[in-house]
Amino acid sequence: MEQVRKYSEEELVLLLQQKDQAAFSYLYDNYAAALNGVIFRLTEDYSLAEDILQEAFVKIWNNFASYDKTKGRLFTWMLNLTKNLTIDTLRSKGYKKQAKISGDENIVSNVQDSTTGVDKFDTVGLRKQLSGLKPEQRTIIEMAYFAGYTQDEISKTLDIPLGTVKTRMRTAILELRKHLQYT
Repeated sequence: MEQVRKYSEEELVLLLQQKDQAAFSYLYDNYAAALNGVIFRLTEDYSLAEDILQEAFVKIWNNFASYDKTKGRLFTWMLNLTKNLTIDTLRSKGYKKQAKISGDENIVSNVQDSTTGVDKFDTVGLRKQLSGLKPEQRTIIEMAYFAGYTQDEISKTLDIPLGTVKTRMRTAILELRKHLQYT
C-alpha cells in the first residue's frame, strides 16, 4: 500500500515555487473539490464548472510566483483567483445576470421572472433607480451591470484606484437595496 505524502502549507508553497509537479498533484487532489464547489455555486453548470476548474489550476500553476504568503493563506489566494476567473468567464460568455457573487450584489438580480438580460433589470426599474445615485456611483453600476465590466476594468477605464471602485460599488448597491425595498 502506497503511503500518500502530506505537506504543511509552508512546505507546499516552497515546493510549488520550485515548480514541483508532485506538490502540484497534491494541491489538486486536496483542493479541487472545494474550488469546484465554489465554481458550481456561481455557474450552476457542471460542465462549465469543470472547464473553469481546469483553467483555474493552469492559472495557479502559471502564476504561482505572484502568491505572497504575507497577504493571506494559500487556499484564500487560490479561492480568490478561482472566483475571479469564474466571474470573468461568465461575463465573457455573455452572461448578464450576476449569479451569487455576493449577498449584497444579489439584491439587484433576485427578481424571479422569465425576462433576461438588460430587460430583466428594467423589470425592477433599476435604470430609474440609478438616477437617485451620485454620478460616480451610477457610472460604476452601469459599467458593471449593463456593460459587463469587471471592477479592475472599471478602475483602469476611469483611471481611479480599484479600492475606490469597490467602495463606490458597495455603497451604490446598499443605496439601491434601500430604494428597492421601499418602492
